[in-house]
Amino acid sequence: MSPTAEVSNNLNAGVLPTVTTTPARRAVFPFTAIVGQEEMKLALLLNVIDPKIGGVMIMGDRGTGKSTTIRALTDLLPEIEVVADDPFNSHPTDPDLMSDEVRDRTLSQTDIKIARKKVQMVDLPLGATEDRVCGTIDIEKALSEGVKAFEPGLLAKANRGILYVDEVNLLDDHLVDVLLDSAASGWNTVEREGISIRHPAKFILIGSGNPEEGELRPQLLDRFGMHAEIRTVKDPNLRVEIVEQRSSFDQNPPEFLAKYQHQQDDMQQKLVEAQERLKSVTIDRDLRVKISQVCAELDVDGLRGDLVTNRAAKAFTALECRTEVTVGDIRKVMTLCLRHRLRKDPLESIDTGSKVTKVFDRVFGLEATEG
Repeated sequence: MSPTAEVSNNLNAGVLPTVTTTPARRAVFPFTAIVGQEEMKLALLLNVIDPKIGGVMIMGDRGTGKSTTIRALTDLLPEIEVVADDPFNSHPTDPDLMSDEVRDRTLSQTDIKIARKKVQMVDLPLGATEDRVCGTIDIEKALSEGVKAFEPGLLAKANRGILYVDEVNLLDDHLVDVLLDSAASGWNTVEREGISIRHPAKFILIGSGNPEEGELRPQLLDRFGMHAEIRTVKDPNLRVEIVEQRSSFDQNPPEFLAKYQHQQDDMQQKLVEAQERLKSVTIDRDLRVKISQVCAELDVDGLRGDLVTNRAAKAFTALECRTEVTVGDIRKVMTLCLRHRLRKDPLESIDTGSKVTKVFDRVFGLEATEG
């Protein structure tokens, strides 16, 4: 019998543990009240629906609401079930999301207490060391007491949550590489003096930065699933609306939150249903061939662009309450998936998407219809 099947059988045979809840957190600006920045919001929602898209890199001007939007998204997400007092937020029934210790306890039919908690958003500070990010092993304790003394890092805390790196373009390239490796594999491994410890580290990686302070190296940028560009709003009426929204929230958070509670509940339910619907979404082979044709004509290296575009299109279709991907779905997400993968002059900023759109329209035969 496989470990997965054995874990499931043991859990089914046992008595359901007591469920505890976490205390209320401070008020967070509601996601549904955020005005503008539709591209960033869409990229975040699609990664929540399908984390395998590979995260989002958000580049834009200072003061455009990047951090506010990401915190609002985290607060919007429903609570998850975790193993109580487990530093890795282990899933109580899915072995792939359990730490080795929890899996061993489950296989031995040890009673496991379950808690419900909000999805974690972990902020990675710029000055963080690799030990702070990955965790450390207490070699002295390991040798003297014969136990694997592990001090979990930020990757452990971020498991099954969101890891947010502001000013990611200023972070050491080696650390960015570590984050991307963990996000892609879903595991973090720490090795020191012949001792190796690993734990689940499945999280949505979100990076943000200001293009004026430099870009990530292309090799690292390519590994982010999506790239959203945001700009300072120029429309005076829209700017006034944003300021008024923020002022209303700051003056009376409970009243402002109550005003948007219904929209928040609807959006949360929509995300939950989209996650479930994603399994049923299909994309016609002809559309997949054309996606790859666009990537080839844009001279995109590797196959990440093809994979991410397919996944993002399916996630968008699920969000739109449908199960069959259309050309319009692909067009909606393709720029987000490809703009940061284009080859360009080192002195140029990242393509705004016009090149992607132009090739897309030609390959999908939309030039004539759009006139």
